[in-house]
Amino acid sequence: MAVPKKRTSASKKRIRKNFWKRKGYWAALKAFSLGKSLSTGTSKSFVYATLSPATSKGFGYAPNKDKQNKN
Repeated sequence: MAVPKKRTSASKKRIRKNFWKRKGYWAALKAFSLGKSLSTGTSKSFVYATLSPATSKGFGYAPNKDKQNKN
């Protein structure tokens, strides 16, 4: 296993830590921006299927309308 020869300076450690935090910040900002554009419907670069709540049945039971009309 590789072992460092000398101790990393505090400034170098701080620089690396801030760079790591900055990458996370930009990833979160992009994800929030994409979610916002999808929820408002202004997304132009992201293709997705939309289902209205009336047509979406999910996993629940939906009775057949033909059977109800015969009775």
